Amino acid sequence: MDTFKSLVVILMSSVLINNYVLSRFLGICPFLGVSKKLNQAVGMGISVIFVMLVATAVTWPIQYYVLDKNGLGYMQTIVFILVIATLVQFIEIFLKKNIPSLHKSLGVYLPLITTNCAVLGVTINNITDGYTFLESMVSSLGCGLGFLLAMLLFSGLRSKIDESNIPEAFRGLPVTLIAASFISLAFFGFAGIVDNLFA
Repeated sequence: MDTFKSLVVILMSSVLINNYVLSRFLGICPFLGVSKKLNQAVGMGISVIFVMLVATAVTWPIQYYVLDKNGLGYMQTIVFILVIATLVQFIEIFLKKNIPSLHKSLGVYLPLITTNCAVLGVTINNITDGYTFLESMVSSLGCGLGFLLAMLLFSGLRSKIDESNIPEAFRGLPVTLIAASFISLAFFGFAGIVDNLFA
């Protein structure tokens, strides 16, 4: 039961408190660039969840069974970047060959994930936090769901902004950044919830 509780706390913390976009400010580029339309936001969010899970499943064993055992821990960042880029390319080739409709709907989103620093951040932080393999997978799932949640919320907010009469000086990027900061501030209100979840 204690293991279940710890996994729930990791999952909820990753989604709400330690949200990689809104609290740690990683993955801002797709957050601002691919959130104009709801279907794009959902496509990007689901793609990121999948890549985070696969990247964690591959990088965790590499860290503990290859890098650490051979004294190569200092090469973590370079190795993880190469692994993530390779995984994304393999996934893109696989989808293009076997599921062309899904590949077409994702379009440019898959290559964009290669440069999404949130994926790299999750894989490195799972190691830094000392998570087991299962905890790392749950953390990655939570971080991916948190990314999707942030994309959905911001996409809805941007659609409202587009319909509003914004003063000339705030149109475009300024009002977008202000709206993103408000959502980020709102997420800081979740800080005490997970701590008291099983109190």
